[in-house]
Formats: sequence, structure tokens, C-alpha cells
Amino acid sequence: MATPVLRVARPTNDIGKLLPFYRDGLGLEILYQFEDHNGFDGVMLGRRGCSYHFEFTHHRGHTVAGAPSQDNLLIFYLPDLGAWQQAVSRMQEHGFDPVASFNPYWDEHGVTFEDADGYRVVLQQAAWK
Repeated sequence: MATPVLRVARPTNDIGKLLPFYRDGLGLEILYQFEDHNGFDGVMLGRRGCSYHFEFTHHRGHTVAGAPSQDNLLIFYLPDLGAWQQAVSRMQEHGFDPVASFNPYWDEHGVTFEDADGYRVVLQQAAWK
């Protein structure tokens, strides 16, 4: 079976406010961008060769709410200590300060950051088992 590709898609009111977090802080690449496709603007970010990417869309004339809770998480498992430290440092160097996790489990071996819409990303210093 071929490896499936996972796209995580969600709406936002301001794609431009999210780009510094995902592109600069997390180091994701813009894979594709579009404007006014049936009233939608969007951007897809990821890493070439990986089996996942994120899509953020804005429907012109519509307003969406932010994250429904502080426990809406994307978790990146980074088992290599040096790579994890570098990822955390890159977020902080781009002006993103850690936030306390809603679930304290994620603070034990990870660091949580919050994007402009209130959604959270955990950089977890562990291997997925």
C-alpha cells in the first residue's frame, strides 16, 4: 500500500498572520498558494517529500472563529535532542514564545506554541512509539 498523504485543512481570517508562524517559525515551505478560487484564498505548507501538509484557507466575506479550545494540537515528534532544541530555538528567534499546555503532559517533554488563531503546536522531544 502506498503511503497516504495527510492534509490538515482549516479556515482562517488572515493567512498572512499565520505565515510567519508556520513558514518562519516551524520552517515549513510554501508548497502552493492560490487566490480567489471560487471566493477562496489559500496556502499549503509542508516539507517536500513528507507525507503531510497544512492548508489554510480564507473565504472572502466570511469570518471564522479561532481555536475552539487550547487542547486543539498539532504535535511534531522530534526524537533527536539537537533537532528538537534547534526547532524550539527557531520558534523563539522568530518571536514565538512558549505557552503552558492545557494538558500538562505536553510540558513534560515538549514545548507548546500558539499561532495567531489560537491553535497550538507542540514540539515533542520524543519518538513516536
